[in-house]
Amino acid sequence: MTTLPTTLSTLPTLSVGPHSVRPPVVLAPMAGITNAPFRTLCREFAEGAGRGSGESAPDGRSGAGKGLFVSEMITTRALVERNEKTMQLIHFDKAETPRSVQLYGVDPATVGKAVRMIAEEDLADHIDLNFGCPVPKVTRKGGGSALPYKRPLLRSILREAVTAAGDLPVTMKMRKGIDDDHLTYLDAGRIAVEEGVTAIALHGRTAAQHYGGTADWDAIARLKEHVPEIPVLGNGDIWSADDALRMVRETGCDGVVVGRGCLGRPWLFGDLVAAFEGTGTYAAPTLREVAAVMVRHARLLGEWLGDEARGVIDFRKHVAWYLKGFSVGSEMRRRLAVTSSLAELDEQLHRLDLDQPWPAAGADGPRGRTSGQGRVALPDGWLDDPEDCSGVSVDAELDTSGG
Repeated sequence: MTTLPTTLSTLPTLSVGPHSVRPPVVLAPMAGITNAPFRTLCREFAEGAGRGSGESAPDGRSGAGKGLFVSEMITTRALVERNEKTMQLIHFDKAETPRSVQLYGVDPATVGKAVRMIAEEDLADHIDLNFGCPVPKVTRKGGGSALPYKRPLLRSILREAVTAAGDLPVTMKMRKGIDDDHLTYLDAGRIAVEEGVTAIALHGRTAAQHYGGTADWDAIARLKEHVPEIPVLGNGDIWSADDALRMVRETGCDGVVVGRGCLGRPWLFGDLVAAFEGTGTYAAPTLREVAAVMVRHARLLGEWLGDEARGVIDFRKHVAWYLKGFSVGSEMRRRLAVTSSLAELDEQLHRLDLDQPWPAAGADGPRGRTSGQGRVALPDGWLDDPEDCSGVSVDAELDTSGG
């Protein structure tokens, strides 16, 4: 366990429509990651459990705390067409409240239909719109972080979504812009306020940066000053609870959005509760305790997918993140990354020196994607005129979820 630093003198108050988010912490939507099992783990640690029946949390923490745990990105076309995979992704556990879903879309009419479907069928309590995805398959069709450059299109989508949502709060997540020569976040923020968006999250990078370099927290501060009417959340380079406190202090933002920092670290949400509330200590689990969480994560995935082997196979991508900083060895890491049953995963983990203490500084820092992108894939002529929205492809609405 590590001692908490000096906490904030005043805990930020974050409200998303009727929902009070305390502490002001949001799990960022991540394709293939923030499915129901991972959200369950993160929420349990935030609530002080972090365990299933008979299992202990890494630090024995008790108490209460909640953030906002958002689903994987759902494409609006796939939702409207009731794609089988998408309908599974939008399913929430009974314990999840409020239920938060992130939508991606480029066609105002389709976005409106998807939002209306969510509202009328009571599929979620909060809708977030994705204008921050930098993945080429999304931006080359004018979606994600490319879309805010087309101001009229952004306005139309937000207007349709807010109108269709009725009483459901609509928020948006975005980046600074396409690149340093085509920044859009201040204009997009003003449009969002004018169209009734409840809150904005800003990742302090451009699409061209992808996940490389350093997040520009100054941009978060500028957006907060530019749109004082609604909450602004900061995102980018939050690897620890201390980073979250520092972001709030330095930018004045109303809350934080945590993405890659929680990969292999679902207990970070317990640390965030402790940091913002000024209580308890940070988790410092031994490898034995981390291994128990790994097995539970894989088990939850298997239950969710209805197939143990599929769950363990899906879990493989998490192995390196959980083990970062521990002395494991390349051959054992390879073995763990090819397991296909819970018994095999558990057996391999028990071959490790499970009494290893938390590696402290060696466990912090970047995880997940860290490379830059350089040139952004865009539709032909996309940057010619920010008012001309004719460049949106007829097939821009992807028919499968993720990104």
